Amino acid sequence: MRHLISIEDLNKDDIIRILNKSEEFEDVALGKRRSRILEGKILANLFFEPSTRTRMSFETAMKKLGGEVINVSAQEASSIAKGETLADTIKVVSNYCDAIVIRHPLEGAARFASEHSRVPVINAGDGAGQHPTQTLLDLYTIKKEIGRIDGLKIALVGDLKYSRTIHSLIKALTLFETKIYLVSPPVLELPKEFLEELGGDIEKAELDQIVGDVDVIYVTRIQKERFLDEEEYRKVTGSYKITLETVKKMKESAIILHPLPRVDEIAVEVDYTKQAKYFKQAFYGVPVRMAILTEVML
Repeated sequence: MRHLISIEDLNKDDIIRILNKSEEFEDVALGKRRSRILEGKILANLFFEPSTRTRMSFETAMKKLGGEVINVSAQEASSIAKGETLADTIKVVSNYCDAIVIRHPLEGAARFASEHSRVPVINAGDGAGQHPTQTLLDLYTIKKEIGRIDGLKIALVGDLKYSRTIHSLIKALTLFETKIYLVSPPVLELPKEFLEELGGDIEKAELDQIVGDVDVIYVTRIQKERFLDEEEYRKVTGSYKITLETVKKMKESAIILHPLPRVDEIAVEVDYTKQAKYFKQAFYGVPVRMAILTEVML
């Protein structure tokens, strides 16, 4: 790969290759085996939006593979605060590193950055656009915890309008033989024009109607930062929640995923059930991002 900007940059074979490579790196992520495969390489993390898991997992992945990391974690801490354009920032930073990971509040910023970079660019989230590395770790979690992706029934629950994790994940799932259920408040439904672009077996549903039949419940928080009107945000706050009662209706083999951070859409008590896999999902970000880094750097 040259860049990873959208999940659409990958086909099904590419995804399977990265998932298989991720499994090879899992022992390195766990500290059971050492690797220096990226020794001498430098990764630049440019995070112009808050991040914990994505930034730290990229940094952990790079260091466990023998590489080094340089970080910019806020626009205020960079020359952008002095008026420098994103294009100029990318042109400069790409002289100092072997790959760039960028998170930015504006949709399309990662693609724009790739057009001005002399090194590979990885999209770590651009506004309400895409989050391809999150999708790859989501798919890896499903594959590891259930054993397959094809043939599964998956409910996408919550903010389907603004969630970039949903926008990337649903496009990837349509490459596999999956049944997808869309569960959301009316004002947070997947945009009609986005839905029309998709193939695959997709339908809207109420969670109570499908909870006992699905293999994966993928929950997202309401993206407060994407709302232009705070009153509109307050209207949908708390409109859905996964509780112990929800878990009791699920299949024993089913799992609950969440890209995190959560607010109140999953009750804390659910954390202790066998279906809750979202913290393990966060760990899987390390081997998956190891695989991605080696794809673009080697």
